[in-house]
Amino acid sequence: MGFRDLVYRLYARRLESSLAGKGIPRHVGVMCDGNRRWARSAGHTDVSKGHRKGADKIFELLQWCKGAGVEVVTLWLLSTDNLSREEEELGPLLAIIEDTVTGLVDEGWHVNPVGALDLLPDHTARVLKQAADATAGNPGLLVNVAVGYGGRREIADAVRSLLMEHASKGTTIEQLAELLDVEHIAEHLYTAGQPDPDLVIRTSGEQRLGGFLLWQSTHSEFYFCDAYWPAFRRVDFLRALRSYSERNRRFGA
Repeated sequence: MGFRDLVYRLYARRLESSLAGKGIPRHVGVMCDGNRRWARSAGHTDVSKGHRKGADKIFELLQWCKGAGVEVVTLWLLSTDNLSREEEELGPLLAIIEDTVTGLVDEGWHVNPVGALDLLPDHTARVLKQAADATAGNPGLLVNVAVGYGGRREIADAVRSLLMEHASKGTTIEQLAELLDVEHIAEHLYTAGQPDPDLVIRTSGEQRLGGFLLWQSTHSEFYFCDAYWPAFRRVDFLRALRSYSERNRRFGA
């Protein structure tokens, strides 16, 4: 073990010790950003190498979350806007996502796809649905895989689902308007029944949500990390947890 590795391990242990007895987020949302920029900074002309490296990082992150006691992780892997990318990049990216989801199934994680699956190619949508079916009974950490996801689209889909449900019961628009509240909409979100994210992490130095979990993140704490997603380290994750534990959560008060 080199000196640098030793220092890293000691620092990681120190961070872990600082979390003892502190609050740990039940639900962590992660915006896995910076794959393409990492690839270019590493001298790769093929940005899919960044997407592949970022996919590998997901498996590390889930182990860190499991070890920390996190119950739900939501990973934003592909937005609805990303679906308009050139096919020469989108095709390999979708293949990497499919391989990643298959790997999550093989490792025994409880996989739950969130997003507008109808916007995805049939094969990708089928892989996601099969992963959900195959892992529905798995205990432990729940992994929401956000593919073809957009916060505005999610809210629109929730309202659409709500309207269709009440229309099937014969509820009039006037009746629905009288009883409608935020909980009715929340029951139709992609993450219905799950706790809202306590902590949202975005890598790559960008400091905006970009539409990630718009409804659910009202009271979330945010942590922005300069590292590109493929270079995100365990100490970066522990720093995010430390930052979260030091905040006084007032939930809008």
